[in-house]
Amino acid sequence: MPKITLIGAGSVVFTRNLCSDILLTPALQESTIALMDIDPERLAQARDLVQAIVDQRGLKTQVEATTDRCEAVQDADYVVTTFQQGGLDAYALDIEIPQKYGIEQCVGDTLGPGGVFRALRTIPVLIDLCHDMDDAAPDALLLNYVNPMAANCWAVDAATGRPHVGLCHSVQGTSEMLAGWIDVPYDKVVFLCAGINHQAWFLEFRRDGEDLYPLIWGAIEREELRAREPVRIELMENFGYFVTESSGHASEYVPYFRKSAQMVNEELVPRFKETFNDWATYEGSHWFDFGRTGGYLRHCIERFANYQEEFQDLIAGVAELPTERTHEYGSFIMEAMETNEPARINGNVPNRDLITNLPDGCCVEVPCLVDGNGVQPTAVGALPAQLAALNRTNINVQEMIVEAALTGKTDAVYHAVALDPLTAAVCTLPEIHAMVDEMLEAQAQWLPQFKG
Repeated sequence: MPKITLIGAGSVVFTRNLCSDILLTPALQESTIALMDIDPERLAQARDLVQAIVDQRGLKTQVEATTDRCEAVQDADYVVTTFQQGGLDAYALDIEIPQKYGIEQCVGDTLGPGGVFRALRTIPVLIDLCHDMDDAAPDALLLNYVNPMAANCWAVDAATGRPHVGLCHSVQGTSEMLAGWIDVPYDKVVFLCAGINHQAWFLEFRRDGEDLYPLIWGAIEREELRAREPVRIELMENFGYFVTESSGHASEYVPYFRKSAQMVNEELVPRFKETFNDWATYEGSHWFDFGRTGGYLRHCIERFANYQEEFQDLIAGVAELPTERTHEYGSFIMEAMETNEPARINGNVPNRDLITNLPDGCCVEVPCLVDGNGVQPTAVGALPAQLAALNRTNINVQEMIVEAALTGKTDAVYHAVALDPLTAAVCTLPEIHAMVDEMLEAQAQWLPQFKG
């Protein structure tokens, strides 16, 4: 049976969900799950949690835990990455320093100065992990969940060429949401979605050959839906297609919505109507705090403490275990590869003539077939010109991130941030240079490639 390794298992919420999915999959129930994290306390909690799920379900799964990354990946078949290099300390700097220069990031983990520096911290660790895998698990598949997805996966391909796939849940979540908006059973929907991570586009949305986009155009006129997704609806109205990432997050990737704190607080945030200020009225919105600056950082700070009671109840066996898998792709990929029963996902992979009007070699998010032969991407062809153009504004930044991370050239860091659409809408070039200098100094402990 396969060995499945989780790097960054101290991200306990994700570890719980992914391992629950694995343990609900018959083909994976006799696997070895190897948990690795640099924080012994959080690693111990993750081990106890996963072991409790195994015991309560009466499974034969073996659970291992180690702080040694090489030991964790030895003879692995699948290596899943969920770590956050620098933790919340570094993440706070990603948000707070740019805010001093007028850059209002809601999440700051994909693009913007926050996304640039998160990638610069993360890419060297991913590459070191790939080298460990070359030695200890040469045939293993890397399943990357770490953001910024596109830049990280592009760097893995450029530096190591290892087989990998980047995984996200925005395609699943958005397609389910759209089906609900138009009252069509989700299992009846067929869609084509492609682009880049967090900015992929639903090019087709159909049921039994029927184009469902007219129903979506009608749905977005409803006031309660415009209150939930003001940014995505405005992007659809101006670019013609619905995008995968939520409104708070999507507002960071374009220059139109976050030009100043006043614009965010007096124009963008109030568009999320008061009826949605109660988080319970709109499941999932709390992740982005309705577009407010630093919303996701606040959520991360609060999340671990809020989940402690739930974790303890699961470990003690007094909480009800999940009975169905989540829509995360990880367990479905492993199942398909182990059983040779095909599965369809949307994965982040190198662009090898998959989207013809995006740069060769960049990371694209496209439909993929998975079976015993592994992850096989589907060629999409050309995106509508306006969608590809918008994607390229983000890809330009990703390209410079990869160059900076792999070469240690500080100039490439300045170029990456200067090309960022949100930053360029707010800052002058001298301001960008000063901000990058400040961030490089503040985060030097996590950026060894720029020392000396």
